[in-house]
Amino acid sequence: MSRTTDRLLLLDGRLVPATDGAAFETINPATEEVLGTAADGTAADMDRAIGAARRAFDETAWATDHAFRVRCLRQLREGLRRRADELRELTIEEVGAPRFLTFGAQLDAPVDDLGWFADLAESYEWERDLGRAEPMGMPSHRRVRREAAGVVGAITPWNFPHQINLAKLGPALAAGNTVVLKPAPDTPWCAAVLGEVIAEETDIPPGVVNVVTSSDHGLGAQLTRDPRVDLVSFTGSTATGRDVMTTAAGSLKRVFLELGGKSAFVVLDDADLRAACSYAAFSGVAHAGQGCAITTRILVPRARYDEAAEITAGTLAKLGAGDPGDDRTICGPVISARQRDRVEGYLELAVKEGGAFACGGGRPEGRDRGFWIEPTLITGLTNDARAAREEIFGPVLVLLPHDGDDDAVRIANDSPYGLSGAVHGGDVERARGVAHRLRAGTVSVNGGVWYGADVPFGGYKQSGIGREMGVAGFEEYLETKSIAEGA
Repeated sequence: MSRTTDRLLLLDGRLVPATDGAAFETINPATEEVLGTAADGTAADMDRAIGAARRAFDETAWATDHAFRVRCLRQLREGLRRRADELRELTIEEVGAPRFLTFGAQLDAPVDDLGWFADLAESYEWERDLGRAEPMGMPSHRRVRREAAGVVGAITPWNFPHQINLAKLGPALAAGNTVVLKPAPDTPWCAAVLGEVIAEETDIPPGVVNVVTSSDHGLGAQLTRDPRVDLVSFTGSTATGRDVMTTAAGSLKRVFLELGGKSAFVVLDDADLRAACSYAAFSGVAHAGQGCAITTRILVPRARYDEAAEITAGTLAKLGAGDPGDDRTICGPVISARQRDRVEGYLELAVKEGGAFACGGGRPEGRDRGFWIEPTLITGLTNDARAAREEIFGPVLVLLPHDGDDDAVRIANDSPYGLSGAVHGGDVERARGVAHRLRAGTVSVNGGVWYGADVPFGGYKQSGIGREMGVAGFEEYLETKSIAEGA
């Protein structure tokens, strides 16, 4: 990939530099090399993007021409597929994502999922006939219509940029909305290339999608304040989600919030301990643990705690932290120096809280450049320790003992979060029963994978509001209108 590339904003159908011509660098987290620059959008650029989205929604047929939207979504999918090789290398270099993940949730899967949303828009029942009735003695014919919410502000993080950008754009566009996308400053290229494909390879009209990259983390707040925006779809930390909700209240706009997690991986006493702990280790540090739904608390039977620690630590040591461009790498770098320092702060805190490292606990040897943390297992903590309760967002797992199913459920649910979870057990019915008791939006039983375009994703408690993906996610972007005609 060229390391001298500049990326532009997509505003009202045109690829343009920021208003003042400013740009900022995007960095390879594995090497700290500069990859190139992205347009450094300003408040004026965001204002222009919102205005363009508002006009496109109010003054064009985008919201009502279902067949046209379906065609445009399929064009976008094919345009992204044609650039898959470029996007794969970009994702590895800008995000630090291990190559193997780009064949799934980091690239190929979300691109393919655009087709699912196109198919849904094509077959969806946009109007439902409730038939005749005589409320208050007045003969009436009632119908219920589903219509686009309007202008959507989409604010996305850096950990799975293609997946989250497209998980917002796909259903929002399929539903007939116009969108202003504000990606994270750490991964502007992933969004900027999406803007290029929209502008150059689709018939999506000007203003329907606008992409504003910026080094300013706070620029997205403009979307939550502006009354021209009807709905804000935000993925990120719970703390920022609170700010989004508070600011959006000023104009009473709807919010979708997909926030943090500290999910539990429950190992029952009849489970294959080696298989369960090895799986927990693998899934817990994939992409350096930078996933909101990753299960980072491993709950094991107290009587087998030491054995579980040995198995998990041994697996983590074998996985190591490696070059994300290598097909064999599971755990790459974290995204930035800031994130590395944050993770290291939690490692220091864990020791102060009485924890110990069964594996890892620092930076890997020989990695003098880049933002690296060893896959780490913390033992010796209880569930009330901060390192066991707060989202670390790095390749760090905490091993906790439990005293049976009821105790495991209690510990798993003793969290401000409720995004995901996992249960492993020999008796499937028993494991399923434990899964039903977990206060979480998604749960895996014995390695089952819930991820898919047709599966609603979201959390309980402080892990968010609403659902992304599936029919439920599509309908987050719709309004309901009831019409009664005198009969």
